[in-house]
Amino acid sequence: MPQPSFSFAPAALCITPVELPANATIQDVFQSVAEDNWSLLYDSSNSTQSNSRYDIALWAPLLRISSKNGTTSVHNQSSCIETITTAEERPLATARRYLTAFQQSTDYSAVDQTLFNRLPLVVGLAGICSYDLGRDYETLPAVNPNEYQCPDMALGIYAQALIHDVTEGRWYFCHRNDVPVPDFNQWLQQSALPFAVKESWQSNLSRDQYVSALAAVHNYLVAGDCYQVNFAQRFNTRYEGSLWTAYRTLTRTNRVPFSAYMRVDDSHILSLSPERFIQCRDGIIETKPIKGTRPRFDDPQQDKASAENLLSAEKDRAENLMIVDLLRNDISKHSVPGSVQVPELFKLESYPAVHHMVTKITSRLAPHSHPLDLLAGCFPGGSITGAPKIRAMEIIEELEPNRRSIYCGSFLYLGLKNDLDSSICIRTLLGEHNALYCWAGGGIVLDSDAAEEYQETFDKVARILPVLGSVRE
Repeated sequence: MPQPSFSFAPAALCITPVELPANATIQDVFQSVAEDNWSLLYDSSNSTQSNSRYDIALWAPLLRISSKNGTTSVHNQSSCIETITTAEERPLATARRYLTAFQQSTDYSAVDQTLFNRLPLVVGLAGICSYDLGRDYETLPAVNPNEYQCPDMALGIYAQALIHDVTEGRWYFCHRNDVPVPDFNQWLQQSALPFAVKESWQSNLSRDQYVSALAAVHNYLVAGDCYQVNFAQRFNTRYEGSLWTAYRTLTRTNRVPFSAYMRVDDSHILSLSPERFIQCRDGIIETKPIKGTRPRFDDPQQDKASAENLLSAEKDRAENLMIVDLLRNDISKHSVPGSVQVPELFKLESYPAVHHMVTKITSRLAPHSHPLDLLAGCFPGGSITGAPKIRAMEIIEELEPNRRSIYCGSFLYLGLKNDLDSSICIRTLLGEHNALYCWAGGGIVLDSDAAEEYQETFDKVARILPVLGSVRE
C-alpha cells in the first residue's frame, strides 16, 4: 500500500461540552455553515427508528478525497497533493490510507473513555459514495452518459465535529487540540435564505415507457437472468435559492433516522433516507435492508389495514427474503465464519409517507478485515440493485434512461474507533446548477404488477415532491 502524500501533525483529541439554548436544534446551528463547501450534516430528524440518538455536524475538512470517472484526487486546504487512478488503487483504499494516518496522529488517551466510546464518529472520515462508485469495483456497461457534477466519492477527513445527544439534550464539540472552539451561540444568528421550485416536476419515463421497461424486466426474470431487479424513475425540476432551506422544509414532514445533507462544490445532496446500509461498531456488523412498501393514510383503520396488508403479502416477503440472502452472502465474506444471523425478519417500520418491511442482519467482523473493505465488498447495497447483483445492475443500466449518481449510493462515516455507519440514499435529491433531481424505485419480481409498482414510486415521494412544488405525472 502506498504511503500517504500528506503528514498530519500530532495532536490530542478534546471533547468539549457546549452550552446551547434548550430549544436549539442541530439544524439551527448548522445553518451558519450549510452553504460552505464540504459542510456535512447527519441528522436523526427526531426519529426513534434504528436507535437514533445523535446528530453530527461537520465542516472544513483537513483533507478532501474525491473520485470521478476512475480518478481519485486528494486535496488539502490549499492544493492537490495526490492523484491516482482506480487501476492503481481503488477509491476507498485511498481513503483508508489517509484515515489510518489521521488516526495514528491523534492521541485520544486523555479524554473520558466512557464518553469517547459512547459518541459516534467523534472525528474522522465522512461523506458520500454514489451508486456509480460501483463502476470502480465491478465491470459494468456505460450506456448512459455521466451528466452530473456530483463526485462518485467525496470523503473528507474532519478534525472537528459538533455532536448533539438528542436523548440527553447534551452537546459536545469534538476536536483536536489544534482546532479552536467556535462560539456556537453566534452561529444561531444566521438567517434562512429563500427557496422556490420554478417548474412542475417531470419524470424521465412516461407511464407507457415505465410499463414497457417493466415488461423487459419481466422477460429477463422469466429467462432466469435475475430473481429481482430494482427499477427506478427520475423526477426533475428547476429551482432557485437555497437547497439548505429546501432540506429544512423536507425534514419537517419526513422524520427519518438517516437524514443527511452535504454540499460538494456545485452539488448539494439532500437525503431523507429511512434505510441503514452497513453499520460496524465494536466489531459487530449490522445491515437493515428495506423491501416492501405500502402508503400511509390519515384514517387510522385504513392505515392499519395498509400495514397489515404489507406484512401478510407473500410477494413482498419473497422480495425481502431474496435481498436478505444476497446481503448475508455479501457480509459473510468479511465476517467470522458462522456469525451471520437474522435476528429480525419482516419487521414493520412506519414513516410519515409509507410503511416499510425491514429485516435486520448481523455478524461479527473478521479479524483480517477492515470496515472499509466490508463496505466496498457490499457496495452498492443489494436492496437497491437486485439479485444477482451484477446482472441486475447491467439491466438497470440498459433500461433506466439516466444514471443514478447519488441515488442508491450512501452517506457514511468512519471515526477514530473504526466505527462505521452508512445509509442507502433512497428518498434523496441532488441539486446542481439550478436543476433538482429526485428518484423513486422498487424491486421488481416475477409476479410484480406494473400499475402497482408505478404507483408505489409516487407513494415513496409523496412527502417530498409535493412539499417542494407541483407534480406532473
